[in-house]
Amino acid sequence: MCGIAGLCNWGRDWQRNIGKMNEAMAYRGPDASGIWACDGHAVVLGHRRLSVVDLTPSGAQPMESHNSRYVIAFNGEIYNHREIKDRLTGEHGTVFRGTSDTEILLEAVSEYGIDETLRMIKGMFAFAVYDKQERLLMLARDRVGEKPLYYGFTKGSRFVFASDLNSVMALDGFDNPVNRSVLHQYFRYGYIPAPYSVFENIYKLRPGTYLTIRPPYDQYDIRTYWSMQEAAVSGQKNLFQGSRQEAAEELERLLKDAIRGQMEADVPVGAFLSAGIDSSTVVALMQSLSGRKVKSFTIGMWDGKFNEAPAAKEIAAHLGTEHTELYITEEDARNVIPLLAGMFGEPFADSSQIPTYLVSRMTKEHVTVSLSGDGGDELFCGYGTYSSVKRIWDQVRKIPRSLRRPAGALIGAVNGNRKGPLAVKAGLMGAGSIEDMYLRSQIGEGFDIVRDLPDCPTVMDTYPSGLLKDPVHNLMLMDLLMYHPDDILNKVDRTAMAVSLETRVPMLDRDVVEFAWTLPMSYRYQDGGTKMILRDILYRYVPHELMERPKQGFAVPLHSWLKEGGLREWAEDLLARDTLDAQGLLDTDTVRRLWSDYTGRGIWRAQIWYILMFQEWLRHRERSRAHRSA
Repeated sequence: MCGIAGLCNWGRDWQRNIGKMNEAMAYRGPDASGIWACDGHAVVLGHRRLSVVDLTPSGAQPMESHNSRYVIAFNGEIYNHREIKDRLTGEHGTVFRGTSDTEILLEAVSEYGIDETLRMIKGMFAFAVYDKQERLLMLARDRVGEKPLYYGFTKGSRFVFASDLNSVMALDGFDNPVNRSVLHQYFRYGYIPAPYSVFENIYKLRPGTYLTIRPPYDQYDIRTYWSMQEAAVSGQKNLFQGSRQEAAEELERLLKDAIRGQMEADVPVGAFLSAGIDSSTVVALMQSLSGRKVKSFTIGMWDGKFNEAPAAKEIAAHLGTEHTELYITEEDARNVIPLLAGMFGEPFADSSQIPTYLVSRMTKEHVTVSLSGDGGDELFCGYGTYSSVKRIWDQVRKIPRSLRRPAGALIGAVNGNRKGPLAVKAGLMGAGSIEDMYLRSQIGEGFDIVRDLPDCPTVMDTYPSGLLKDPVHNLMLMDLLMYHPDDILNKVDRTAMAVSLETRVPMLDRDVVEFAWTLPMSYRYQDGGTKMILRDILYRYVPHELMERPKQGFAVPLHSWLKEGGLREWAEDLLARDTLDAQGLLDTDTVRRLWSDYTGRGIWRAQIWYILMFQEWLRHRERSRAHRSA
């Protein structure tokens, strides 16, 4: 796990700026820093290293290929690197200098080209490869979006890329304005969806794509090498023909293969463990494959409504892991909040970012790599909203839309067009499809928080209705296309990297994902039971009674924490009328009304946290500017 950065046509000050980019993401790679520049410095690559595989200098980056034609800066892990190494050795007689997967990836690009290499590799990654002969720069991102990669143009149309938006912000004279057109999406979802970033002309490379750019480095081309949507369509056209038991056996085999590969490292490895199905399945399979006790880690809260630690401890005891737990307090959370803007580089407001950071920090004290159970909810139908939206849609669609629309308008009129639960229900009445209803349900109450609001469509807005035969499969796919990479995986990567911890996600292995899409819905959801096929696997290792608990999630009680004490003062400062007016980005009256509804009437809305995280990010940006100019 590392951080990468690069510049094209930067000019005489390239060395200082690539150094600043590397320094700005030092936490992504605390073990080493490297810089490479081609003749004339038209292309410059930077790298920060967190040593996980091949701890020797032979794994240092940027790295040149054996034939000196290619140079790579790589972030991530290639889990099938041994297979690729054997192929390179057998077909081309390649002799390797070290044991790093970076070298194997680079030689694969050298021998097979970028397209064949991307089809071949399995892993999580974001990398840059420069072809000195063709003067071609190539940027690639993994299939599901585990590793981040930003790219775009700064002042003077100079091309830049980096793992971390803070690295881009560190550049001399960086003054790209805030991308006002994407703020509406941020205040709908609490995150900024790809391909957008918070800045104009700076973008996120979408999962499963790669970018190429040639001299004069002022235009680029983006191609797709793997598509979650195509995997879903193909899988549902070629359904698994065996029984659910046979499907569970095949899924267990695939998960074990993925976990076996992801447990490989030259540093200590552990796993996050909640009391949920997903992480418990990963830890159970890890322990079955390990000859020693797996190190497992859980975070707990003194508020029982948010605490899964006791249940996780029971599961760990049954599996025989070496278990560590940490209970967090309001003070722990309050101390994390000022750090969040610096971790993410742009506004991000999934409040589980707080406990995720704290469990990552604790885990890093014991291991360098931690496996997680992320992906299980989206791949195996774990969210209750899937079934609830389908239930509502099955009732609503019986009413002609020509009648539903005026009925929704009537509800809005009776409600006085005020925002609230009735307004949400009115919006659902007007949905034209289950996908439309799911999108409306996620948006919730609409508030005109941003001034002079322009439009900015996302993959959710353009999702083709009825793409998959089963309606719930469409909802799962929608999440995997945007929510999962831009919220869940974003959160895990940034919080873990803030403490130099590498996270790995076995359920997002290519073979697991593609197999999951061949499963009929009855193997995932049946009679109110979720993730049935995962349960079939888990119950071979953990007693049924240990897992039968209500799903709690990984959240913190923000709505009560912000009412008094230091967090109340922090929030009041960020939301002061004078501050909002001076910034000129948000509608002051709307923001103040949301805050007064909360403080005076106890009405909590998710947008309050979204606004606070945006305001804290603005403060972080101003402090960064002041630091650069000092």
